[in-house]
Amino acid sequence: MLLDDVLPEYGFCEVHGTLVSVRPADAMKAAKEATPGEMPLVRLLFGLRSLPAVFSRRGGLPSERLLPLWDQMLDADFVFLGEDPGREIVAGVIGRMWKLGGGLVLSVQDAREFSAFERPGYARAAMNFSIETEGSLTRLRTETRVHCPDAAARRKFGRYWRIIRPGSAAIRRSWLHAARRRAERAAGDLP
Repeated sequence: MLLDDVLPEYGFCEVHGTLVSVRPADAMKAAKEATPGEMPLVRLLFGLRSLPAVFSRRGGLPSERLLPLWDQMLDADFVFLGEDPGREIVAGVIGRMWKLGGGLVLSVQDAREFSAFERPGYARAAMNFSIETEGSLTRLRTETRVHCPDAAARRKFGRYWRIIRPGSAAIRRSWLHAARRRAERAAGDLP
């Protein structure tokens, strides 16, 4: 997996998946094209998490209802880290996510810079979508990994993770369900 290449060591992780009755390429396409408008819970959680940043006039998390969430993430703070066409896509972000206003987000240009980043006081987070064939079905899966290079950052991120993990999991599951609905609707399996 590409995710193993860009973030092989991590201290925090969550994995979610769903079975989709479409071809693998169609499932991946749907994951990349799902919009916040198809994920009301995501819009709500992003809105809540963005309040401190909005009040400090730094903007918030992606919220454009009709644009693909994947593209909005890449236009915001995430960097594209790689793609195995039709099998996996990976993006990542570096910052101090535990800060109330969203934390300083550092920019890197590519997967090599992302993987090499080890500055104390920051966290590297990477997420992917991947697909596998299971009989006539496709398993669409997402994994999020976070690496903190020093003990202080691990403690701070750990406290933050305990609070946001249920919401993070709900966001990932909502995204997967939106992608499944989109893919199956496009294939004619849903009204």
